[in-house]
Amino acid sequence: MKAYALLGGPTELWPEDIEEKLAQADLVIGVDRGALFLEELGIIPDVAVGDFDSLHENDLSQIESNVQDIRYSNPVKDWTDSELMLQIAFEDYHVDELVIFGATGGRLDHFLINLLMLLNPEMRLYAKKVTLIDQQNLICFFNAGTHVVQKRKNYSYIGFAALKAIEDFNIIGARYELKHYSGNYPRVFSSNEFLPNSNEFRISLQNGMIAAIYSKDINRFHDL
Repeated sequence: MKAYALLGGPTELWPEDIEEKLAQADLVIGVDRGALFLEELGIIPDVAVGDFDSLHENDLSQIESNVQDIRYSNPVKDWTDSELMLQIAFEDYHVDELVIFGATGGRLDHFLINLLMLLNPEMRLYAKKVTLIDQQNLICFFNAGTHVVQKRKNYSYIGFAALKAIEDFNIIGARYELKHYSGNYPRVFSSNEFLPNSNEFRISLQNGMIAAIYSKDINRFHDL
């Protein structure tokens, strides 16, 4: 089962084909304001998650009238709405893949929560099944082991972020290789590329977690 979740990040950072992607979902989850955004797109989420403190009363009433499965979180809590969404998706609905939109941009603390939430020991098991996508980036996650990194259409670059201490990290078969790196603090290895005529390369690490960040440049300037 493939699930898509929409969080409350800025709408201008959504990928251009977000509606097409959401239409392919087996399960659609709205997280807090993301549930309202889905309804504004004409999509009724299967699940709505959050404390909904960012919504007006009439907006919340609309969601409560339309959505069959609503999970209310406590606004004074240890887990964020995003972490609760992960738990529901994987432990209640047993999804095989989860793609998350609206997780980047806006408040920096919210973005960092969404980037780092898979370090939660209870969620780390599902890291390889989670992808974050916005207009310019696609982020996926790798725990310790050897992994094949596949080329993704329309993304020119790929970087790797060590989200915690890592041991024996290797990049093999990319334009810029790395051998036996270990470090005890987060670090980013940016702007790598796939070799010409190659659609994959390998990475490995003995311990830790890596975020692979596919990215592309966007020209925001036009000729006058």
